[in-house]
Amino acid sequence: MSKVKYYYDSETLSYRKIEKKKGRRLGIFLLSLVGMLLSGFLLLLVYINLPYVETPKEKALQRELANMELQFEILNKKMAQAETVLAEVADRDNNLYRVYFEANPIPDEQRKAGFGGVNRYKDLEGFDNSKLIISSSKRLDILTKQIVVQSRSLDEIAQLAVEKEKLLVAIPAIQPVKNEDLTRVASGFGYRTDPFTKATKFHFGMDFTAPRGTPVYASGDGRIVRADNTATGYGNHIRIDHGYGYESLYAHLYKYNVRVGQTVKRGDLIGFVGSTGRSEAPHLHYEIFKDGERINPINFYYGNLTPEEFAQMLKKAQEENQSLD
Repeated sequence: MSKVKYYYDSETLSYRKIEKKKGRRLGIFLLSLVGMLLSGFLLLLVYINLPYVETPKEKALQRELANMELQFEILNKKMAQAETVLAEVADRDNNLYRVYFEANPIPDEQRKAGFGGVNRYKDLEGFDNSKLIISSSKRLDILTKQIVVQSRSLDEIAQLAVEKEKLLVAIPAIQPVKNEDLTRVASGFGYRTDPFTKATKFHFGMDFTAPRGTPVYASGDGRIVRADNTATGYGNHIRIDHGYGYESLYAHLYKYNVRVGQTVKRGDLIGFVGSTGRSEAPHLHYEIFKDGERINPINFYYGNLTPEEFAQMLKKAQEENQSLD
């Protein structure tokens, strides 16, 4: 509540009340308002021209942001190196490993497939560095998927290598009678003269002449499926199942020292040369089967013959002569 002020009138010798004039009050108000505006304007000018001073918290955030950008830059460089190495591995996988193991190559669209469906990176949007974060995340996800594809491929190649190794030791790949024990290769695969009827007929194996009792060896790993003398004409004979569709047969043996169900390794002693069954003289009649069909054994002696010995055997086996059974 404003105070009432008085002044002394010397003419009337009494105190009179001081009346406030509206114009004066308005002038004072306007003067105050102008002063306030001017002060605010001056303060604004000072604020604009002063250098920006970061708070300690803002400085820490700026350092953290700069460090994050540096880490993303390092990560992208490492991903580029990994992509280069992975591309080299994929190239060897398709053009070397899979060719050797007769496996189909992995298509590029399978190796480099992206991610369909919903937006996987929606939660990364709206930040100052969203573009950098999202691009790096996409690159890392694709690289991870490619590594998974390549890892599965190498697992498959490793399994194929194991199977290949098993196949290589199972294939009947050696001559069943050693060269030093042979008298000669009497007859090969093909049309030959029958020693009893003198007629020409197809001879489904190879005859190796050797003295009675000469050791006979398994030509590959496998399991004995026959060891008897009940087959017509073969006399004492052995049949080995090598797996992968391969079998081998050893006939006219003097005797054998294996039993049905027994597993043997390539080079194991399984019997001895004889002349039992339909045989004209001591020799080993040897056959190879693939998927139940007889095939020429001459193509399977790479395991224990030199190139010169193989060439000489090939020449002898191709001669049209008389078989011994």
